Amino acid sequence: MDASFTPEQDEIRRTLRELLHSRCGPRELRAALDTPAGHDPALWTALAEQLGLPGLALSEAYGGVGCSAAELALAGEETGRALAPSPLLATAVLAAPLIAALGTDAQRADLLPRIAAGTLTATLAVPGTALATALALTGDNHGDWAGGGRAGGVQARRAEGGWRLYGQVDQVLDGHSAGLLIVAAHAGGFARSRTLLFLVPGDAAGVVRVRQTALDATRPQGRVQLRDVAAELLGEEGADVLGALAGAGDTVAAVLACEAVGAADRALERTVEYVGQREQFGRAIGSFQAVKHRLADVYVAVQAARSAAYYAAWAATPSRGAGQRRYAAPPRGATSHSGPADARQHIAAPSEARLALAQTLEALRTASAEGIQLHGGIGFTWEHEAHLYFKRAAGDELLFGPVHRLRAHAAEVARLFETSEAQEVTV
Repeated sequence: MDASFTPEQDEIRRTLRELLHSRCGPRELRAALDTPAGHDPALWTALAEQLGLPGLALSEAYGGVGCSAAELALAGEETGRALAPSPLLATAVLAAPLIAALGTDAQRADLLPRIAAGTLTATLAVPGTALATALALTGDNHGDWAGGGRAGGVQARRAEGGWRLYGQVDQVLDGHSAGLLIVAAHAGGFARSRTLLFLVPGDAAGVVRVRQTALDATRPQGRVQLRDVAAELLGEEGADVLGALAGAGDTVAAVLACEAVGAADRALERTVEYVGQREQFGRAIGSFQAVKHRLADVYVAVQAARSAAYYAAWAATPSRGAGQRRYAAPPRGATSHSGPADARQHIAAPSEARLALAQTLEALRTASAEGIQLHGGIGFTWEHEAHLYFKRAAGDELLFGPVHRLRAHAAEVARLFETSEAQEVTV
């Protein structure tokens, strides 16, 4: 394993940090949050045109840069440092991989070049609060999280010439502004229920969208109502939708982990700067031993989380991390004689990214909470940015966690608490 960064990766980080430093300072951040979209369209255009960020991990055949999930995660670290509100997570991390994995040739040729160019934003709409479940971050996604019957969610029914959708989806990242919605819907009735993904233009007839007030304002969310909306099935009807969602979850967790590390590192930097300036009893409070100890603990937590996040980004890259997938255990009752198709369908997702996400979210929560405390009275004010980092940690846990469930599922996937005759050691 080579843990060093390539010159290209270092250049991506450096260029993106410089751009965000000049275009997404505290004042610009506040102004962007107050816009109807919740982000600065000019900044998004700059990220697309100057850096090619929306297409960073897309194939060059579709106008992308052709990099891997590792580069996308490292870019996420820089956007996390600045808490930059943008459609990057929803478009490039949630939606684009699903289109690339499941879409037909015509769908990929139509949508992916526009996503790579930054002219089309997209998002994944999952009913209720089941986004983490759908991505297999906190549990197996083979349940009824998509709804159906009295469970609510979004219903899909066949109609002449295609499909029609009816239902409501809350807490959709950029759901109020995205140009394209990838909607997870329940189809087939009770006896043959299944989850399918559908493409719905944001301005389609029957779509009603409104921005919601979110705990973390830097991740704008919307409520989407679908009132007998015409929809196009993403890919073929027999495609492995659940497998694609679980596969996308690996990249999502790795990018989120790097985002959290960037935010935690910046929160710590701001706190260290402040305690070096604020004085009590004629000396900087940063010189007090108790303050030094608290910040040292935060530093250790952030550095450990950084190592976990980088490894998760490395493991999420197919050419590098594919070897890690051999540690994934098959489900109970599976045998070693299963064929390749069965193995692809049933083999468990790797747990590196989920463990890294849990550790980085915990580090961000610790760093931001200590930052608020050590900033004193000003740290509790709306005008200061300290609370935004704490809300990022809490908001990500609500959407993609919580931490204890991420760890519990990773332990279950790794069969950490199971024993077998082969694992017993005779002393």
